[in-house]
Amino acid sequence: MTVPPSQSEAGAPGEHRPWPRRILAPLALAQFICSFAGSNMNVMIKDISDDLDTTVQGVQTAITVFLLVMAALMIPGGVLTDRYGRKRCLVIGLSVYGVGALLSAAAPGLGVLILGNSILEGIGTALLIPPVYILTTLLFTGVADRARAFGAIMAMGGVGAAAGPLIGGLITSAISWRAAFLFQALVVLVIIVLVRRLEDPLPPDPGCHFDGVGAALSATGLVLVVMGILVADDNGWLTLGLVLLGAAVLAAFFAWVRSRERKGVQALLPTTLFRNHTSNLGLVTQHVQWLVLMGVSFVVATYLQVVRGYSAIGTGVIFTASTVGMLVSSLGASRFARRRAQRTLIMVGFGTTIGGIGVLIALADNAHNAWLFTPGLLLIGLGLGLMLTPSVNVVQSAFPDDLQGEISGLSRAVSNLGSSVGTAVAGTILVANPAVGPYLTALVVLGAIGLGGLVAAARLPHDHPKRVSQAAAQAPPHLPS
Repeated sequence: MTVPPSQSEAGAPGEHRPWPRRILAPLALAQFICSFAGSNMNVMIKDISDDLDTTVQGVQTAITVFLLVMAALMIPGGVLTDRYGRKRCLVIGLSVYGVGALLSAAAPGLGVLILGNSILEGIGTALLIPPVYILTTLLFTGVADRARAFGAIMAMGGVGAAAGPLIGGLITSAISWRAAFLFQALVVLVIIVLVRRLEDPLPPDPGCHFDGVGAALSATGLVLVVMGILVADDNGWLTLGLVLLGAAVLAAFFAWVRSRERKGVQALLPTTLFRNHTSNLGLVTQHVQWLVLMGVSFVVATYLQVVRGYSAIGTGVIFTASTVGMLVSSLGASRFARRRAQRTLIMVGFGTTIGGIGVLIALADNAHNAWLFTPGLLLIGLGLGLMLTPSVNVVQSAFPDDLQGEISGLSRAVSNLGSSVGTAVAGTILVANPAVGPYLTALVVLGAIGLGGLVAAARLPHDHPKRVSQAAAQAPPHLPS
């Protein structure tokens, strides 16, 4: 996406303008609540399953489907912003999300919870997150202002994702798990009121073509693959069939995109995005990072609640270690980027994260005191916070300005897909028989996947830190929801 000349001139260096907090506040809050929704349910697993008379696997399915709906619809959601307008899509997304949160709060059973939380909140998130980043790119035009704005949004997203278990645990223990969804609806209402003062700097483009077939094929393929992972414990043949069918649908999606490009017709995604070696490796690291983050979060939270009998608030307090680790390393990310190459930061991040998983494994049998989980969680938070932003910068800086919108959408979709796959893989191993053995197996699998991310990071090109940070400053970073 390119910024109009007048907008760029408005942000020229040397021009002193008041910092528009009223513009940034609703955008940052929108990222916060979506990140919060993706992580806070992990500490409510036992409370929800008991209240709705369902199983841990049922709650896991709701969490995974929410993340999957976001991943599947994020790219189409970005395309719709050009056609209908960024502010309009933001308000519609917030409204759908709010209805889903209220429906979830009143859910009498798992089916209604999946409809409200997994489907409606997932659709709402896919509609509202792309406008957040596009509006920030358009409204904050100077390099310094834009970096500051995205830093604030990423910080709020980090707080939402990392502190979700603690905030959710506090609300669940003090009131009820249902109150956590009412909290989300209340925040959404505040955002909608604040958004009224926003102005969309570009008019909608009703003539913008929407590739409906491409959107349907990509979403269907992703859903089939992840659902195949979810049923792995029940039926191996069904798993194989769903995964193979999903792969075939995704192959059909790429064939469809290529055929449209040969005809000169706009496709959902340009195939150019998949031909850059550096970007592809960066996308792999993003996918693995969020897979490991959500996988570890689900495994440890389930183990503490189901096997060790900890309450929601007790589990949330233990996860404060990862919250602190992620915030500390995230706050220093820009300073680290000026001194070290992005490749180095990503590799160190993976190494620290894998070390944290190793600590969790080593202390599993002897952790009679749950506080012994905190060293491993702290290392995992430090490692992930260190490498999230560099991975985004590697991907974004691999493409020119006119492809920033498309690569941002793809990057967010890949990251959210990692979140859903991580929850699915970890849950499939653990929920069938919640005990120390499956807990250790799930952590070993996640550690092995983390090693794969480290290998991908090692294959990234060597870049001088100043050159990479300058390129990154020109491209809008993001935090997956």
